[in-house]
Amino acid sequence: MSRRAVVVGAGLAGMLAAAVLADAGVTEVVVLDRDELPDGPRQRRGLPQGRHAHLLMTGGLSAMEEIVPGVGKRLLAAGAHEISLSSGVLARSPEGWLRRWRREGPVMLTCTRALVDWTVRAAVLEHPRVEVRRATAVGLTGSAGRVRGVRVSEPDGEADLDADLVVDASGRGTRIVTWLEGLGLSGVRTRTVDSGLVNASRVYRVPAGAERFPLTIVQADPYVSRPGRSAMVMPVEGDRWLVSCGGTRGGEPPADAEGFLRYTLDLPDPIVGRLISGAEPLTDVHLSRSTSNVRHYLDKAPHWPEGLVVLGDALGTFNPAYGQGMSVAAFGARVLGRELERAGGPDAPGLARRVLRGAARPVDAAWAMAVGQDVLYPATRGGRPGIADRAVTAYTRRMTRAAAGSFAAASAIWDVTSMRTPPTRMFHPAAVLAALTGSPLPALSGPPLTPAEREVLDGLDRTGA
Repeated sequence: MSRRAVVVGAGLAGMLAAAVLADAGVTEVVVLDRDELPDGPRQRRGLPQGRHAHLLMTGGLSAMEEIVPGVGKRLLAAGAHEISLSSGVLARSPEGWLRRWRREGPVMLTCTRALVDWTVRAAVLEHPRVEVRRATAVGLTGSAGRVRGVRVSEPDGEADLDADLVVDASGRGTRIVTWLEGLGLSGVRTRTVDSGLVNASRVYRVPAGAERFPLTIVQADPYVSRPGRSAMVMPVEGDRWLVSCGGTRGGEPPADAEGFLRYTLDLPDPIVGRLISGAEPLTDVHLSRSTSNVRHYLDKAPHWPEGLVVLGDALGTFNPAYGQGMSVAAFGARVLGRELERAGGPDAPGLARRVLRGAARPVDAAWAMAVGQDVLYPATRGGRPGIADRAVTAYTRRMTRAAAGSFAAASAIWDVTSMRTPPTRMFHPAAVLAALTGSPLPALSGPPLTPAEREVLDGLDRTGA
């Protein structure tokens, strides 16, 4: 029997959803997107954060590998970098510099977001059942009991596209609440927590001799009652550094080249500015303000129509500073795939509700981590820290201090930030003991550089910092 699924949005969540639908035996998978998609790894209009740093964490990569086998090798072959969280990162936390360890830890991939999207899309479109169609979804068809398709707007007018299953993966700009109201379903609760974060990014050529310099980050400090300010130097494909700064409301980075450099030098440690002061810029500074945390509590709706699934940023979106979005999108698509396998088809009764509830779990975990920190910044809108937030904050700070010299504490933090375990990992007995015991080693007075790395940094520094 012929079955059609329509996916709204050709971003990462949409293409991963298309892959699992095709693998589940759906005869035709139509992916709708209003943008003209690039024919290579280039920035596209519908991805406001596309020019800024993205981290593909271990947990998210594992989920993507389940859906698109070999995607990690494809990314590495295209120039992505594999970074060990235990040894390949220079990180200054709010509690000081973290040590690097020779023992193994989780890894992440670093590259431009454009390369991730292009690589996944190219792999998924090798499937003969998947096609991308340029069109704008303007509403749902059907009833409050079952969605029957999507109303699309194309150059020659509007038309209805029937489907056995509709997946809204349209991202941060989703109109799902309005579409549901058009079917007679109202009362969906939405919450927004906005720290006012502004991202500013610029691409540099990696200087000769600095090809193996570690990913370097000066993290924002949410504990000092001042705006958060951060910066990161991340290796990406094409022998380039992607340098991203982030500042919450009142501490926003500027868009001019001189101000961008000055911003990095004014951080608690000037290492990012020292590095880039001797590197050749390849682009202007690009700003983005689409950074608020937004949660549509669709999974809590008392009634949900059959035939409609919502994934990725359309379900919940997070401050991009925490590197969670791509992984959460992959987790949601994996839930869809597993539920399709159990149900035997896209029109199985109760499938949509089960997928929605399953996809909401990683969204809620990411939301708790992002919002739990964002509410600490003084000018955040939409939330203030409560008693539970302050208790978690106190424990997290203690764990971070311990991680400066405790491998057990550092491992717990890596496991959570890499999204290969849930946040409850921080409360396992070994992790709690490490937090209570504290660091057995003295605090570092500066970044843990090797002699060769220090020589590279000193050779690049044009600031005298």
